Amino acid sequence: MDALLGRGSRVLDAGSGTGRVSGELHARGHTVVGVDVDPDLAAAAAADFPGPRYVVADLATFALDDEQPFDAALLAGNVLVFVTPGTERQVLGRVASHVRPDGVVVAGFATDRDYPVADFDRDCTAVGLALEHRFATWDLRRWQDDASWVVSVLRVPLAVTPH
Repeated sequence: MDALLGRGSRVLDAGSGTGRVSGELHARGHTVVGVDVDPDLAAAAAADFPGPRYVVADLATFALDDEQPFDAALLAGNVLVFVTPGTERQVLGRVASHVRPDGVVVAGFATDRDYPVADFDRDCTAVGLALEHRFATWDLRRWQDDASWVVSVLRVPLAVTPH
């Protein structure tokens, strides 16, 4: 994730859990806001990885109205396969709505779950996210259809300006 970001970027860690990734990105100089539905996990994150802001909210409905748009958002660690089934598109839309035009959304999850990659792709297209890169692992190994993991780098479209 850090390789995609300029120094001091603003990052939304969607489904931040215990804060491990939020904490690492913060340690690398980024401003991070972690969002998780579980208040116990958010409290553990704040205790173990101070620095980022942690918010307790449902990814399908959250709104960080007091935040400037993020440069990037991350949905790591199977977040999309643990949200309430049927809300994946809503989650992707809410996350994307918090990222600036031309920012990135990175999502990774195991492919043996009940959320096929083809459904993920349809959901991304439906909320306006464009697939830019796809890998089979977090260390960027080449994508193959039989990969056990998918990591997708998605781009938020540029704002359309009226003529």
